[in-house]
Amino acid sequence: MATKLDPERRPRPALAARSRGRAAKLVWLGAGSVCFAVGVIGVALPGIPTTGPMLLALACFARSSERLHDWLLHHRVFGPPLHRWREHRVIPVRAKVVAIAMMSGSFVYVVWFSPLPRWAVIATGVFIVIGAAVVLRIPHRVAEPSGVRSADLADEVRD
Repeated sequence: MATKLDPERRPRPALAARSRGRAAKLVWLGAGSVCFAVGVIGVALPGIPTTGPMLLALACFARSSERLHDWLLHHRVFGPPLHRWREHRVIPVRAKVVAIAMMSGSFVYVVWFSPLPRWAVIATGVFIVIGAAVVLRIPHRVAEPSGVRSADLADEVRD
């Protein structure tokens, strides 16, 4: 008969932690899949972002599936911008121009063709301005090493 001190009758914290770990991985995997789907849809539909959801998908897959994380990071289309962001925290000028153009086009659509109330149009405009400010605030090229000027780098290349 088992007593209160019997090791077979006590809860197993490692097993409970493992099951919580599996549940968390499934949640992260689901969130990553949804973000990836939104990013793929954003490739075809103007006004829906692509890079942001792909960055979120990459972060979610990092917590749930090494295989999916590596696949997305090395994907032929989605991989290069994700890799640039991960390594250097930069958004290329072309991507910034496309993002701002899509935001502007979406706002024009909302203003002229959407039956939204005035407060919703204003809120949309505020969010678009905030999004544009964030995109423009992020550097578009890798920062030069501190203490090194562009002219010094050019001299080294010529030598």
